Parts: sequence; structure tokens; C-alpha cells
Amino acid sequence: MSSFEVRTVQLSAGENPMKMGKAVMGLRRAALGEITNFKAAAVNSKKTGPAKASFKPSVKASIAPRAISEVLPMAPAPADPLPTVSEESADVSMKEAEEEELCQAFSDALLMVQDVDKEDGDMPQLCSEYVKDIYSYLHVLEVEQAVRPNYMQHYEITERMRALLVDWLVQVHSRFQLLQETLYLTVAVLDRFLQVQPVSRRKLQLVGVTAMLVACKYEEMYAPEVGDFAYITDSAFTKAQILEMEQLILRTLKFELGRPLPLHFLRRASKVSNSDVERHTLAKYLMELTLLDYNMVHYRPSEIAAASLALSQLLLVALPWVISSAAALLTYDAAHLKPIMQHIAKNIVMVNEGKTKFQAVKNKYSSSKLMAISLIPQLNSSIVKTMAAALLGNP
Repeated sequence: MSSFEVRTVQLSAGENPMKMGKAVMGLRRAALGEITNFKAAAVNSKKTGPAKASFKPSVKASIAPRAISEVLPMAPAPADPLPTVSEESADVSMKEAEEEELCQAFSDALLMVQDVDKEDGDMPQLCSEYVKDIYSYLHVLEVEQAVRPNYMQHYEITERMRALLVDWLVQVHSRFQLLQETLYLTVAVLDRFLQVQPVSRRKLQLVGVTAMLVACKYEEMYAPEVGDFAYITDSAFTKAQILEMEQLILRTLKFELGRPLPLHFLRRASKVSNSDVERHTLAKYLMELTLLDYNMVHYRPSEIAAASLALSQLLLVALPWVISSAAALLTYDAAHLKPIMQHIAKNIVMVNEGKTKFQAVKNKYSSSKLMAISLIPQLNSSIVKTMAAALLGNP
């Protein structure tokens, strides 16, 4: 009987595929407990029902060696026989495993740090599978949305006016109990707007509260209303003026509000370096001091985060940045971070010695909720004063 006739007979025997499917399903369910490597068990499982026995021979009976030799001449056997299906699948799985190991090794070689995301696979919100790609993209984005140095040159407003505005915004931020990201994004929107759109000193506060309104809409789940911002300015500006300025800011920035923040990079670096709460909180305090420093607006958010964490580790645990695992993650060496750390040290000295009246950040971090981190004695150490001396002109 030819292979065509065998298949025809089998199809006629199974005219109702739905019924046969039910029978096969039932047989599989009954035979689940009999799966084994012994031949006897395999024979018993075949004898459990006629439906399965009538369906299976179609493969072996129709492809018998004798029938093939009668219809077609036998082809010469190849020198290397083709692998079976099981061998091919095994080779594919082995290749996939090798590629995965190679990709992981390549990724580890790039970052040269321990994979701290291994244990985060069960938490999808941490995006452990592509977190490295996310931070690579953030590094690209911070370059595209950079702030140029000395952008207020020949402006009517001065760096002192900007510092006064940011110091006031820190207090407004605390008053409204907003997220940390909102404050950083507010200052980022403010600087990016001012570097392309000069404003008069009379409208500087309007730009500041509107930048915070935009940041709230971007970051907060429940943003304050426009009337709240008009009230916080002591009704110096109306709701209509704030909404008009909002449109101008968004058009100027082309609605590109996703600039990376120093806080994003600090959280990643603190996780990689296994920093404790005290080191992380001190780094946040140092980063927030930089918001008022006009001479630091051109530094990248990742540089600010790296320098703040480096100084925090140096003050609290005397850990040099060169042996920190976060140094490999952020790809900045100690020589690159030294001038940034000097600026941060200058800000610490000016706040602690009363050389500036802008004390909102220090007062905020003197709270017990933030571990009173701005009052620790390490901030008055010789390490800080030596670093700041280069910029303050002290001997």
C-alpha cells in the first residue's frame, strides 16, 4: 500500500477530528502518571485506547524504507548524516546559551562592575533586563539638552537674582510637599528656558513659578492648581499671566521636558556602590546645594551626581572614588570630578560660614526627617576647606 493510500485510510478513520481530539486529550490525561523511560510502560500507554493507536502509525507506516526504495531510487548516503530534530534543537539551545553568556560578558566588560540587577528580575518596575540601555540613553539625552556656561552674560538679570529665585523655589517646594524630582526639573526648565529667552527682572519670578507648574504637571500625581501658584507669589501675577508664560516655555523648549536629573544617576550609583542611607542623603544635600550655584549650570547631571557621591563617600567613610564601583558605572575618574567637587566644597563652606544668605537648602536638610545631615561635623572638616580654598582664594 502506498503512502497516499495509508493517509487516505487514516483520514477516513478520523472523519470527526473534534471527537478524536477529545479522545486523545483524555488519553494524555490518563497517561500523565505513566511517563517513564521503560519500554513496558510505553507499550501499556499505547494500548489504553484505539484512537491513539490508529493515529500514530501514519508517520512510521507511510515512510517505511521498503516503500521508498520501490518508488524512488535510493540516493547515496551523505558523508555527514543530517542531525536529528532533537540534536538540532539541542544545538540551537546551546548556541542561544553561548550568545547570552557572550552578551553578558560583553556588558560586564563595558561597565566593569558587578551585575547588581540579577536579583531584580521578579520586579518588573525595576526594568532589570534593559536598565543599562536606559542609562546609556540618559547619558545621550543629557548632552542633547545641556545648559551652556555663563548663559546670562549681558542679561538684565544676574546670578544673584537667579540664586534668590531658586532659594525661594526650594521653600515653595517644601511648602507644597512636592517630589524631589519636581525641584530638580523646575531648575532644569528654568535654566534651559532662560538660556534662549532672556527676560526682565520683573518677570523672573513669573518664569520661576511657571517652571515649577510645568514640572509639577510632569512629575506629580496631584499637581497644585494655577491659583495656588498665583497665591504663593502674593498675587504679584495672575492666573492668566502664568498660563501665558506656560505656553511660551513649552513652545520654547519644544515640549522636551525629559531632561535627566542628577537624582536619577545618584540612585543608580548609590545602588551599585552599596551606599547606606547616610551617604545617599549627604549626596542629595550636596546635589541640592548645586542648584543655587550659577557657575555649575553647565555640568551634566551625571557629573553632579558622581561628584556628590564621591565627596559623600570621602567624608563619611574615607572611601576614595577611584576604588568605588560607582566610578566604573558613571565612567568618571577622580581627576575629572575634582573641579566639580571643589565647587561643591565651596558651596558647603559658604553656607556653613554664613558667607551667603541663601540658607533654604541647609535648613531643609537640618530636619530630623533628613537625618540632620547638613549639621554633621564632617562638613566642617579640613578636607572640605582644602578643596574650597582653590575657589575661595583662601591661603
